[in-house]
Amino acid sequence: MTETAIFAGGCFWCTEAVFKSLAGVESVESGYIGGSVANPTYKQVCSGDTGHAEAIRIGYDPAAISYADLLDVFFATHDPTQLNRQGNDIGTQYRSAIFPLDETQAAAVEAAIARAQPDWPAPIVTRIEPASTWYPAEDYHQDYWDGEGQRNPYCMAVIPPKLAKLRKGFSERLREA
Repeated sequence: MTETAIFAGGCFWCTEAVFKSLAGVESVESGYIGGSVANPTYKQVCSGDTGHAEAIRIGYDPAAISYADLLDVFFATHDPTQLNRQGNDIGTQYRSAIFPLDETQAAAVEAAIARAQPDWPAPIVTRIEPASTWYPAEDYHQDYWDGEGQRNPYCMAVIPPKLAKLRKGFSERLREA
């Protein structure tokens, strides 16, 4: 049975590429969550005025990869100590946030923050936010790294280092090529 996790860790193109590489991850959808505007567009979310985060919704097989494992990858492959930014992406839409879908996930998030904090020189500022309405991003944002992303200079600067961290720290969790 497929379970769901929702994470925001900066640009969704970058987080999508990381999580699609994991064995047990069945789907990754880029989208928007946590804001006040119904059916927001990318342009609206990028303005920072809607309150949404760029996020990914992960469908995964818990028999193959656990929610705790997904959280450990999340904390290792973006900077959870930066408030409302990841690198040059600045604004609340790029915040580090997790949207637990139940109390079990919420408890797992607290445990993951405690596990991850010693790896960071500053306090983790990842927000734990209530899950709200999920809005899929426009079609051209889906599977971006596999298509347009490898020709996009921004993606070429940001995504390969994240994938290198993933390979270094979680090689046993990677999907077979």
